[in-house]
Amino acid sequence: MTSGVWVLGGYQSDFARNLTREGVGIDGLTTEVVEGTLASAGISGGEIGSVHVGNAFGQLFTGQGHLGAMPATVDDSLWGTPSARHEAACASGSIAILAAMAELAAGLYDSSLVIGVEVEKTQSSTDAARTLGAAAWVGHEAEGVTHVWPHTFARVAEEYAARFGLDEAHLRAISAVNLAAAKRNPKAQTRGWDVPADLDDPAANPVIDGPVRRFDCSQVTDGGAGVVLVSDRWLRNHPDARPIARIDGWGHTTVGLPLAPKLARSAGNPYVMPHVRTAALAAMERAGTDLDGVDGFEVHDCFAPSEYLAIDHLGLTGPGESWKAIENGDIELGGSFPINPSGGLIGGGHPVGATGVRMLLDAALQVSDKAGESQVEGATRFGTLNIGGSTATVVSLVVGATPR
Repeated sequence: MTSGVWVLGGYQSDFARNLTREGVGIDGLTTEVVEGTLASAGISGGEIGSVHVGNAFGQLFTGQGHLGAMPATVDDSLWGTPSARHEAACASGSIAILAAMAELAAGLYDSSLVIGVEVEKTQSSTDAARTLGAAAWVGHEAEGVTHVWPHTFARVAEEYAARFGLDEAHLRAISAVNLAAAKRNPKAQTRGWDVPADLDDPAANPVIDGPVRRFDCSQVTDGGAGVVLVSDRWLRNHPDARPIARIDGWGHTTVGLPLAPKLARSAGNPYVMPHVRTAALAAMERAGTDLDGVDGFEVHDCFAPSEYLAIDHLGLTGPGESWKAIENGDIELGGSFPINPSGGLIGGGHPVGATGVRMLLDAALQVSDKAGESQVEGATRFGTLNIGGSTATVVSLVVGATPR
């Protein structure tokens, strides 16, 4: 990167809340996230150069569009500040981050407020599943399927099984690790859940689609997260400021919407989704490191098979050998390479438009030694891997610690 982009501070709402039951709309959530993020960063709205909003399904869940204008609607200090909404399914928040980074690196602005917000519990679980299916190729895939995304990632697991073999116990183990991690996270959606001791028990953990069980799935979630990003020039002009992290590298790939062509194109490749690996490698290369120089990752475990895919695509194991890292305990907090110490999406929650922003915030908290009970000891570099749809949009970031 030709110029520095720094994380000045950030905020996450409590993902266990049901905002609809509370009578809180997307405007109220935006108010909370904007105010919390600015307060954490120690900056006023009047000092913000631009605003970027990650949101995937605002109109479909709440009827509200034009969400780029919502921050100024609820916070007068942002009135007149350039703002835009970004949509890339589950990667919406990361795309908002990349847009802000580009502006800062180009010198267009010196500070940017990035938020991700999603209110999803306005619908029943079945209706919400159909709404979330809008991120697939509507009318062309998963026709007649109620739960599009469990169905889709069940097919990913079956592809692994066909190519390399797959023991479903390893999917259950991923879920167990993330649900246990959520117990340590005071903002996690499932922290108070009663999780079955035996996730292999089909009565306690019923099948949703193929190898995907109930507790292998992320949840319908209300929530938001935000960060303030600043440039080198901003820091020079504010010598007393203490950012919590620096964004050292990024990667971004986009392919087509449907799953089937992705699997067909990778038939001769050792990796099931080579473009996912390309994004992660690009982030590490731009950060001047490889996986050995990174202390852990927040990855997109919308379903257990997506984390299974992430493990080998990051290079933690050879292709098709993610099970080794799972069996060895490498991915657990205290293991050689912790993944999702926050609880990820399965344990922490998945308010779609906010997930990429939440991942960046958690990575920044790790490298600033502010992650509480989720802290990876000695972490100085942490990564994120955020995907939208059936990996149609992939964004990876690597953040580093700031000088103490």
